[in-house]
Amino acid sequence: RQIVSDGFLKEWTLDLSTAAKLGLSSTGSAMRGPSSPPTPGVGNVELTQGKLSQEELIRDMGDGLLITSLIGSSINETTGDYSRGASGFWVENGEISYPVNECTIAGNLREMLLRIVPGNDARRHLSRVVPSLLVPGMAIAGE
Repeated sequence: RQIVSDGFLKEWTLDLSTAAKLGLSSTGSAMRGPSSPPTPGVGNVELTQGKLSQEELIRDMGDGLLITSLIGSSINETTGDYSRGASGFWVENGEISYPVNECTIAGNLREMLLRIVPGNDARRHLSRVVPSLLVPGMAIAGE
């Protein structure tokens, strides 16, 4: 089922508890960790591909971080502000320059989703089909 189409929310992702609070029907979308109660979530995700290759996205980035690994997360559910640990490769003038380990990326989830540029290289990984993504304007901190 499509949750978002052409940038618009088409359907909620609800577990029994949140559906009851909203007076809606559950979509059967509960997830949980080993020590946490169920919450709404999605496990099978497929993002729409764009027109550019990963190489073209890196070139268009100019200077920035090519992220290959994410660690942990923190999000303010009220404002959408988030931060995560990351590692990958530093890009200068559209070229991969050197490896980067243990930096922090931060931004606002809503603003990030409005600016995201998908690549054309989606491939299946477990239950997800996601292309490379260029996210302009993300804050990066670290040495």
